Amino acid sequence: MTTREVEVLRLLARGLTNRAIAQTLCLTESTVHNHVLHVYDKIGASTRAGATLFAMQLDLLDGLLAER
Repeated sequence: MTTREVEVLRLLARGLTNRAIAQTLCLTESTVHNHVLHVYDKIGASTRAGATLFAMQLDLLDGLLAER
């Protein structure tokens, strides 16, 4: 996964919408949508919950849950 895809995955797992992710990363919503689809494809997930579980298993959310 690219660095940008990991950033998108972390924000997605945190519960942000595509619009909110786009605003946070200064991207368009369609770019975020494409990143989300690529992430799903690369990790074999089909839902946000599956992607979140994947991110948790790889400790990609370290510190994110404490920020909430």
